Amino acid sequence: MLWERFWTDNKIKVYALVGESGTGKSFRAKLVAQKYRADFIIDDGLLIRNNRIVAGHSAKKEKTFMAAVKVALFDEKSQRDEVARKLQGNKSRKILILGTSEKMVAKIAARLQLPAPVKIIKIEDIASQTDIENAIRTRRIEGKHVIPVPSVEVKRNYPQIFYDAIRILRQNQLPVPITGASSVHEKSVVRPEYSRRTKVHISDSALTHMALYCADEFDPRLRIKHIKVKDADMGYRLIITLDVTDGTRLGENMQEFSQYIIKDIEWYTGILIEEVNIIIDKIIE
Repeated sequence: MLWERFWTDNKIKVYALVGESGTGKSFRAKLVAQKYRADFIIDDGLLIRNNRIVAGHSAKKEKTFMAAVKVALFDEKSQRDEVARKLQGNKSRKILILGTSEKMVAKIAARLQLPAPVKIIKIEDIASQTDIENAIRTRRIEGKHVIPVPSVEVKRNYPQIFYDAIRILRQNQLPVPITGASSVHEKSVVRPEYSRRTKVHISDSALTHMALYCADEFDPRLRIKHIKVKDADMGYRLIITLDVTDGTRLGENMQEFSQYIIKDIEWYTGILIEEVNIIIDKIIE
């Protein structure tokens, strides 16, 4: 295609910053872009260059979680074409894409007809576990998100979701020093429409069936005996009692199983699962 030939001829390099929702990717995006000298940042449906939103549509202004997901993945052709035209017109050589997983980043690159990333940077490589946990807590409890552009830019484009501005004095937050980087960065804190909603209610039966489906996808050898659903402040907690057999993945990592359920249910429904507790009743030889 036309775009693919353009990217090939101009030796475009794509980098990716990957981490689960709310772990602080947008907060650190500018630093990562500077380190790898990326001209553009692609984040949540937006194309950003030199602290300005130059194309795209922010997923943060969508009123539902699923609509936001579609925008972030560039589901609409008009949005994809606008971003591709802007990239071609500026003849960028390096682009940083933010995503919750390598699969998501690959899908965004493919939809924009960009090359596959030459390097994947994981949020755990550039942020401490404490920083990540604090970011997740802020996202879930306060519903605050970050857009890596100054407040004046967000106020001009999306005043209805603007919340606050933060100015960051750059320190050695990345393993490799950034040459020529400015010492102060301003980022915008926003509250998306979908994060303002009150708690989404769902029947215990429906939530139980979702969890059972996730468990079967994770490892069909798991034997679920009982799932108890409890109310939480903004979502639900699950208590799962099960038996495990030799060789099940759960025996290696219960935390991975818990996060799999939390991530999948929130991704596909927008329902917040605040905690999943696993109780192993017995191990079957």
